[in-house]
Amino acid sequence: MNYYKEIKNELINNEITKKVKDYSKNKSDLTTYYNVGKLLSEAGKHYGEGIIKEYSKKLTSELGKGYTATNLKLMRQFFIFSKSHTVCDQLRWSHYRTLITIKDDNKINFYTKLIIEHNLSVRQLRERIKNKEYERLDDITKEKLIDEKETTVADFIKNPIVIKNNTNKEIISEKALQKVILEDLPSFLDELGEGFTFVKNEYKIKIGNTYNFIDILLYNIKFNCYVVVELKVTELKKEHIGQIEVYMNYIDKNLKTVTQDKTIGIIICKKNNEFIMEYCSDSRILAKEYKLM
Repeated sequence: MNYYKEIKNELINNEITKKVKDYSKNKSDLTTYYNVGKLLSEAGKHYGEGIIKEYSKKLTSELGKGYTATNLKLMRQFFIFSKSHTVCDQLRWSHYRTLITIKDDNKINFYTKLIIEHNLSVRQLRERIKNKEYERLDDITKEKLIDEKETTVADFIKNPIVIKNNTNKEIISEKALQKVILEDLPSFLDELGEGFTFVKNEYKIKIGNTYNFIDILLYNIKFNCYVVVELKVTELKKEHIGQIEVYMNYIDKNLKTVTQDKTIGIIICKKNNEFIMEYCSDSRILAKEYKLM
């Protein structure tokens, strides 16, 4: 077989398809690069690794830019990648260029699902990978994803929660931490997982003759429940659990409807205290550390 001729024809046909059939550009790219990757893999077995550089020089000379040795190696990687992962038209070639560099199959599956569900651009994908979203999930959640088990609202809350501090000022109070969160609320909600929407900060409630203020009140559309968020710039203390439990019970009694699930509580603190959480009897209460970036 003349591998070079076959590879050249694949690439030329792809360029023609992209010019004539705009709607099918992405599918054509993926099909072409799969076929080229397969041919390169077979050619390498016959002629050795150096054949990629040789083909790259000839393709660049005859077809123009875009066919560097690096790009051809990526196409070969894509072919190998497709043996263990289903190729989806909803992902672009730029997505796959990023995904094929990841070694962990479970991590690849996690980010592939994110791309599809949230229509992530390649820039957004790279940002999430850079922020180590998968690594910051706990082991139980990862096992659920692998086994395709049902997940809960708590499963996708990252630990630590990364909070962007664009002011670069030292955070010494809950008010200051709340201000930083509200300055980039979409990023904060993404850190918590799926379906979170903002209700109000400093949400006022009246208990007896005293007014109290919930730092941040959220609602999770996917899991149909309110979420009380309390911010602490110290290590977790036992009184923090008592405080948020009162707020959660208040929301359940005065705001929650019969069709909604019970309220979740998230204490975002400078440092967790696992010994205290060990004796917290309410599984709806979660403690997560924050990290300023």
